[in-house]
Amino acid sequence: MSEITVAISQEFLEAYAQIPRRKQGKVMNMVTKFRENPRSPGLNYETLTTPDPNLRSIRVDVEYRAIVLKPEQGNVYVLLWVDKHDEAYAWASRHKIDIHPQTGSLQILSSATEKAAEEPGEAPAAQQETLEVDETTPLCQARDHELLRLGVPESLITDVQQVTTLSALEALAPRLPAEAQEALMFLAQGEPLQEVLETYGVSDTHDPVDRQDFAAALQRPDSQRRFRVVEEEQELEHMLQAPLSHWRVFLHPSQRQLVERHWNGAVRVLGGAGTGKTVVAMHRARWLARRLIDDMADDGLSRILVTTFTRNLATDIEHQLRELCHDDEMARIEVVNINRLVSRLVARDGAPRLVYPSDKGYQEAWKRAMQSRSSDPDLPTSFYEEEFQQVVLPQHVVTRQDYFRASRAGRGVALNRRQRAAIWPVFEEMRAQLSHARLRPFEDGVFEAIDMIENGDLTSDWSHVIVDEAQDFGAETLKLLRHLVPEARDDLFIVGDGHQRIYGRRASLSKCGINIRGRGKKLRINYRTTEQTRRFAVALLEGLAIDDLDEGSDGQQDYRSLLQGDMPEVTHYADFEAEMDALAEHLKAHLAAHDEEAVESRGADCCVTARTQKLLGDIHQALQARDIPTRAVSRDKPDDPEQEGVRLATLHRVKGLEFREMHIACVNDGVIPAKHTGRTEDPVERRHRELNERALLHVAATRAIERLFVSSSGTASSFLS
Repeated sequence: MSEITVAISQEFLEAYAQIPRRKQGKVMNMVTKFRENPRSPGLNYETLTTPDPNLRSIRVDVEYRAIVLKPEQGNVYVLLWVDKHDEAYAWASRHKIDIHPQTGSLQILSSATEKAAEEPGEAPAAQQETLEVDETTPLCQARDHELLRLGVPESLITDVQQVTTLSALEALAPRLPAEAQEALMFLAQGEPLQEVLETYGVSDTHDPVDRQDFAAALQRPDSQRRFRVVEEEQELEHMLQAPLSHWRVFLHPSQRQLVERHWNGAVRVLGGAGTGKTVVAMHRARWLARRLIDDMADDGLSRILVTTFTRNLATDIEHQLRELCHDDEMARIEVVNINRLVSRLVARDGAPRLVYPSDKGYQEAWKRAMQSRSSDPDLPTSFYEEEFQQVVLPQHVVTRQDYFRASRAGRGVALNRRQRAAIWPVFEEMRAQLSHARLRPFEDGVFEAIDMIENGDLTSDWSHVIVDEAQDFGAETLKLLRHLVPEARDDLFIVGDGHQRIYGRRASLSKCGINIRGRGKKLRINYRTTEQTRRFAVALLEGLAIDDLDEGSDGQQDYRSLLQGDMPEVTHYADFEAEMDALAEHLKAHLAAHDEEAVESRGADCCVTARTQKLLGDIHQALQARDIPTRAVSRDKPDDPEQEGVRLATLHRVKGLEFREMHIACVNDGVIPAKHTGRTEDPVERRHRELNERALLHVAATRAIERLFVSSSGTASSFLS
């Protein structure tokens, strides 16, 4: 008897996530028994009368059944769907599993009635494309063999060639495999056919496809984005214990190409919200860990550093990595946010404490330093603080001569040498005050760590560094990361998105000593949000210059979502109480529709977010008074889906999270953008702050998986006009 191959589909995990929790334990038991022996008599293995002769059903209990693919050739079994008996059989009657004749990938094909697909040209208003199109010209002008190279099923080639509008293509999308959807969407947006074929198409000269070899089909890159061959019990348990995170298991071929290969130096990966940058970073960490473990020449000490900007993001990433990795892989990975990392690197008995502008000691030192300010030049108080934080600290300016030479690019007020000399005593006094209080700016700690590395006083056992949310790192921290590992194969893997910069300022990788020439990549498909939500979020940054983290610009013209849904609801109310009344009604409807026995507790898939902690406290009280259960998202540990309550979080805290339903509340004038945005006399600084505030709203909007609600009261924010 040949070795059994058992695989699980993305659709199976999606269906599993929707069934009652009390049934999920039975499904897990069934899957375990199935993996041990797919033909076990206790599974009540049955042949189905469906269009696909390879589909079978197996028993979960008297109420639920699972649908399985069992081809005649080979010893392959694929779990496809799980549902109540009649619903499971109905799903089987609407689907067929096939191996594509050109790409060789395994595809789940649905009938024309699946999801009640709209007739071409009759997509709902929420999905209507606003661009002008010629409704008589085919949208995807490609020949049969070219469409086959893109993964379009043979049965749908004529339908695709007859599509003349984007809305008609979106209506056809539910019947298309994901790889074909993506390729056709880019064609419809005007990308040259040859470029799409190079990115998504298989070669004309590939080997003939055996359409009966399902084991080989499962190994194709396009198959692996939807099917996972289960090799051990621990992996299966992780997949089923976190079903709403199932997409982390599956990699798009473009993601896999970034993860599973050796790079001859530093790599930068850009991508809009929801494109899977963090997923790629985590899989990269796991892949590198496995290489270290398998490398017999390795001394057993080399490790991988995964770092990001904030502590809560580092906590979330570590939690997800523990779900993804085996214990031996996780032992090679360390996750720590950049601030904590720097504090640890420079820690020693009697060392000054690292502080930030929000620290009380820092603020008291600044007040005393400002007393040394002269009246010439006549500059506002805000100028000095901004100059210290944006010029003096990032460039490690410690003497007056250093300040004369320092670059002030990006500052809105020009200074001559005499003016710099007059200003410098304030900064000198600031450092003296901090030193007297046994305090040190964080940036100075970074440069001390760099000096220690250069002098040989500090070494690390990290052979690879992976950086998430790189857009929020300052130039000094990027320089430190460059020093932590020598330039070598697979040294630095950096992911980020300038559109999501909510902290800090721009920094250039190349100016920080990080060479990515020829190794700058980009992810283009949003897997989280609907296209309607993506458009809303992108519009918040429309017309603004966004950098690519390395001296260039980054647009979102080639950034798309394949998911369709409702338009975000943007609503204004007369006052806070009216807004809370409406919010409570929305939440009550959501909770009422939520199956209390579903995989998550009531409200865990829904979040209300606001700009400040104080506002969030007011919202919490208002919702409690209206009998809405709430639960604050912790700053220090991952959210527990077993806990009941609609989640409450600030706009900053929701970064890195996702919810089926998002409510962004109190988007009011004076709240977003925050009042401090206008507390500067520097027009360049004001633009930077406003961009960060817009990015904050952009990030919050892109946390929504299915539905987005945005509300305001009193006077609405100018960002919503």
